[in-house]
Amino acid sequence: MPVADSERPVFLGRRFAAMAHRGGWVDPADQPRENTRYAFGRALALGFEFLETDVWATADDELVAFHDDRLDRVTNGTGLVGEHTWAGLEDVRIGGLDPIPRLIDLFEEFGAARLNIDIKDDRAVRLLADVISRCGAEDRVCVASFSTARLAEFRRLSPGVPTAVSPAGVAVATHGFGLRRLLPEAGRALQIPVRYHGVPLTLIRPDVIRLAHAAGRVVHVWTVNDEAEMHRLLDLGVDGIVSDDITTLKRVLVGRGLWEGES
Repeated sequence: MPVADSERPVFLGRRFAAMAHRGGWVDPADQPRENTRYAFGRALALGFEFLETDVWATADDELVAFHDDRLDRVTNGTGLVGEHTWAGLEDVRIGGLDPIPRLIDLFEEFGAARLNIDIKDDRAVRLLADVISRCGAEDRVCVASFSTARLAEFRRLSPGVPTAVSPAGVAVATHGFGLRRLLPEAGRALQIPVRYHGVPLTLIRPDVIRLAHAAGRVVHVWTVNDEAEMHRLLDLGVDGIVSDDITTLKRVLVGRGLWEGES
């Protein structure tokens, strides 16, 4: 059985978490405009409440929403994000159009949004805890990281903020056999990839979902852009899907009576 709403953190209070990955896209031509006010605003206009993003610290300790460690793939800038000051990034444009946003600006501009935030570097941990506290956003976020150490430090700094299970915890849940039932992790959301470097994985299984629900966790799957795969995962009973193709995800959820956002 899925986790009861009364047992979920406020961030997870919806019956199903439909997450716009880096803001998602409606027209594939807009894919380069990831992690921008444009992408996030469009997802919210479509009725999405949950946004997924990533954070890095600049050289002068500003926290920016950006996925890669380097600017080169999606911007007209070059070099590592962490080697630039915030002033040095202000003229950089994502997809040639959009400025890189600070996380604090996203909290202030999109007050109704709930953010799943992936901590990408060590210096961002303290900055994220501080921004969440300053914005009073503890109930609006779930914090994840590929680093178990970063998650542990964030939980120490912000003990009341919902977090995802660490990659080590996901490994225990999906491959730990007899140890899986213990799930000692503090995280409330088991966030599992459906592919790794394009290779399909078989991590999302009925036994894994049963284990997570029995331990009071929810199961989110990333990043899912195929409609048939969305249906398969929903049939298995997952609690959330992260997708780039937000129009397809919304259509699937509306058809199955799981859409809770604005129509």
